[in-house]
Amino acid sequence: MNIVQLGRSGLRVSSLCLGTMTLGREADEETSFAIMDHFTEKGGTFLDTADGYSTGSTEALIGRWLKDRGNRDKLVLATKVFTRMGEGPNEAGLSRIHIVRAVDASLKRLGTDVIDLYQIHRWDSSVPIEETLDALDDLVRAGKVRYLGCSNLKAYQLSRMLEWSRRYGRSRFISLQPAYNALNRSIESELLPLCVEEGLGVLSYNPLAGGMLTGKYRRGAALPIGSRMEAFKNYHDRYLTDQAFDLLEAFLAAARERGVTPAALALAWVIGEKRITCPILGARTLDQLKDTLGGAEIALTAEEREAIPAIGSGRWVGEDPVYR
Repeated sequence: MNIVQLGRSGLRVSSLCLGTMTLGREADEETSFAIMDHFTEKGGTFLDTADGYSTGSTEALIGRWLKDRGNRDKLVLATKVFTRMGEGPNEAGLSRIHIVRAVDASLKRLGTDVIDLYQIHRWDSSVPIEETLDALDDLVRAGKVRYLGCSNLKAYQLSRMLEWSRRYGRSRFISLQPAYNALNRSIESELLPLCVEEGLGVLSYNPLAGGMLTGKYRRGAALPIGSRMEAFKNYHDRYLTDQAFDLLEAFLAAARERGVTPAALALAWVIGEKRITCPILGARTLDQLKDTLGGAEIALTAEEREAIPAIGSGRWVGEDPVYR
């Protein structure tokens, strides 16, 4: 893997990021450790997690791995805040009280004294943006986090938050984390141009479209038990449609023609969008990770990328981000 700069910041990360949503839930601890070991052995330095993944259990698992391997200083560690972590009225969202409590809890679970990239997981319409951004700026000034980022924002939401930070001299986001894949190109219209203009790095997740682009889901067939699509019902309206399956068939044919796996081609396609700084990839098994990493070895020209039938049609599946 190469090392890339995250937006206009001074933070440098590996050109691929390991997403950890499956770790400790779909992958047991032994498998999770093997996945993180293989990723770092291949040159990966960037791990992304969230406090809401298995309600903190994933962060705790990563903390145990970091302690066992003794490699914290070699890695860039990103996590997120928003998800409900308890039953109390202040245990979710982007209020000051929740952010302050959440960062301390994440630091404890991860076994570290600082988080490299702290991201809001989504928009919170119930909290004024100045309260959220002031609280985040305080975390930077207190040395608890080094950089700030965001995930799953619409263009107008991101623009408002960036402008407020600029106007009042607060720490600003250096990155956006949106969904992006061959079946969901909605960020190309507004979010990607905005990120380029504002100098934000783009950490795109969902490169395999929830597993759709691996070919494991077939039109009219039952969903595999335990699969991402079976577990996350909010993916159904986006990906389990006739339009998506039509695009999928053309995509799978393109992979066969090139003699590569669909997962590898899916990642290669995302990498081919030069406005994407760093795709985030996840896996339930070590073999899945190895398969997807093969996409980093496939170089697609702009012409080859747009010539893939599933992509070149110009049809998009969905318009809004799918929150994970």
